[in-house]
Amino acid sequence: MSDKKTIHLATDHAGLELKDFIKKYLTELGLLIVDHGPSELVADDDYPDYVIPAVEAAVKSGELAIVLGGSGQGEAIAANKVVGARAVVYYGGSEEILRLSRQHNNANVLSLGARFLTHDEVVNAIKVWLASDYTNDNRHVRRLEKIANYEA
Repeated sequence: MSDKKTIHLATDHAGLELKDFIKKYLTELGLLIVDHGPSELVADDDYPDYVIPAVEAAVKSGELAIVLGGSGQGEAIAANKVVGARAVVYYGGSEEILRLSRQHNNANVLSLGARFLTHDEVVNAIKVWLASDYTNDNRHVRRLEKIANYEA
């Protein structure tokens, strides 16, 4: 068993090229990647077919997921249907939102808007997101417990 961090990836047609770029980048960082697809372009595929299994696997194993779509919005909605998922959307702007998503909300899924980000912006977003850790402050723990209780 490896102690390397594992990242689950998924997208649809809109994020396929970016997913492949991210997969290569994360592999070069020494991370283990589980690619939930798609493996080829299918112009009318549906993101829930890929995103939900990826997020289920990440949540079940206590790992992280990065999902992509045109805007990232639908992918985050689908991801958040998985009990235990805390998906956030990023499609540009202040990187502080990436830090806070992990520090305050213990986000375990990052949903990226492929049509709104350059490769450099994606690399920076992933670096910031992965480098940020949950603070475990009482107020954040309390809030996440309320969400978990609702899910149950």
